[in-house]
Amino acid sequence: MTSDFRGASADAVAVLLGELESALSSSPEAAATVAENLFGVAQTLRGEAALRRFATDVSVPVEARSGLVAEVLGGKVDETSLALSRSAVSRRWTGTRDLADALEHLSVVARVHSARSDAGRLADELFSFSQVVKENPALRDALSDPARSVADKSRLVDSLLEGKALPATRALAAQALAGTYRTVGVALNEYQKVAAAVHGQDVATVRVAQPLSAADSERLAQALTRQYGRPVHLNLVVDPALLGGMRVEIGDDVIDGTVSGRLEDARRSLAG
Repeated sequence: MTSDFRGASADAVAVLLGELESALSSSPEAAATVAENLFGVAQTLRGEAALRRFATDVSVPVEARSGLVAEVLGGKVDETSLALSRSAVSRRWTGTRDLADALEHLSVVARVHSARSDAGRLADELFSFSQVVKENPALRDALSDPARSVADKSRLVDSLLEGKALPATRALAAQALAGTYRTVGVALNEYQKVAAAVHGQDVATVRVAQPLSAADSERLAQALTRQYGRPVHLNLVVDPALLGGMRVEIGDDVIDGTVSGRLEDARRSLAG
């Protein structure tokens, strides 16, 4: 889960994740509050350049950095979020933006924990909503429209998901509007990867010409689990244009066993 961070930042995130896991194991009901507050702290750091530079300046004594965080956040966030924020600013970061990115990552992990036994459903809902956004140009344009406020976009997202998705899904969908990632779809996909990774899973996107049966999906998941050495969460996408077979994308690996893929290979061979 720390693959997006390098050097000192990766080390810092690993320590902070351990601290978060310990805090949530003793108080699982606090996960949603911690998620909301840590994301708020991340957004504050992104919006306050001077604070961000001070918090990541290794020439400033740790006590001073930690003390400023306590002064700024004291009484505004829960104790766990405050402790994690103080711990975060006491560490070395490869880049100044890594601190805010790390706190957002922790917030997503906390949000996954808030779903508890519904973590698998959370991952599925995040992927499904990302597909809805991808396949609906009007919705995609509305969520990327700079003239619309984040609050307005959040109301739109909530109207679409209310009564249909977990509270954690709705919260992360709203969080995806903050602009941290290039698009809302990218944010949702990254959040889904975190949701799977929290439970030790990889994510495989499987494109098929026709829906798979539950038994076939289970067999495919087991086969990929054996191949990659860890559980695999399947994202199933039905695409009739494939004609038959399936295309599996997992990490940087692509396994193309589709009819359309074989036809394209044949076309290129003939053309060559």
